[in-house]
Amino acid sequence: MKILTKGQYFGNQNSEASFNGVLLSQYTYTGIKTDWHYHENPYFMYVLSGNMKDCNTRLKTLCPSGSLMFNNWQEPHYGSKHSDNASGFHLEFEKNWLKKNKIPLSLLEGSQLIENPRLHFLFAKLYREFLLSDNYSEVSVEVLLLQICETLSNLNKTNTQNNPAWVDGLKELLHYDTAVLSLEYLSNELKVHPVHISRVASKYLSISLGEYIRQHKIKKAIPLLWDASKSLTEITYQVGFSDQSHFNRVFKSYFNMTPSAYRKSLKNF
Repeated sequence: MKILTKGQYFGNQNSEASFNGVLLSQYTYTGIKTDWHYHENPYFMYVLSGNMKDCNTRLKTLCPSGSLMFNNWQEPHYGSKHSDNASGFHLEFEKNWLKKNKIPLSLLEGSQLIENPRLHFLFAKLYREFLLSDNYSEVSVEVLLLQICETLSNLNKTNTQNNPAWVDGLKELLHYDTAVLSLEYLSNELKVHPVHISRVASKYLSISLGEYIRQHKIKKAIPLLWDASKSLTEITYQVGFSDQSHFNRVFKSYFNMTPSAYRKSLKNF
């Protein structure tokens, strides 16, 4: 089976940048299906456009635009493309970087689709810094990388808690359900009293339920902002905000810029 060494991926490389043991790259995916292979280093694939599928011996994962997929360095897999065009942004950690920053390899075990909105925000910021690539990018990238690892560590601690069965159902509803997510709706779906959900949800989500829902709406908005054919008004309603001013305020609270400014900043590259 083929092993892909540092910086090797299937497809055409558009750009690449190295930061002291961490490699960032952007690729256009060209083939319909890759061969089975595994990677020398652990890496993340942030799907920028199109529809991909990542397949390993345990599961097959659909990865539409905006998906964040982690691939473990020890796990064989293959990828397939399910749209005419597809592209992705990669973050690859060399093991020496992890060791230097006292980050255990166990933090990056088990290939998986990452749903946590906080990690998506960090990757969106990392991708913007990768495109910007100015005199301040190196320190900005280093800070974002450490924040990514810290968030992963906190997420792993939360996931290893002895959670009640309804918590997985709650996360699934928050990630995939397109309904208006009221406490009454969640209570009816989960068969759990709304007061109990509101009281303990923050324990299992690490933030309040309302904040998690707002973060998830912004997470869904990010790949839509990459699509120039979609207006800001269309995006506002598609992700579940009642008006554009509310969307602007919430987006700015996480990115320190409006959705319009974020979109324009990407158009410059």
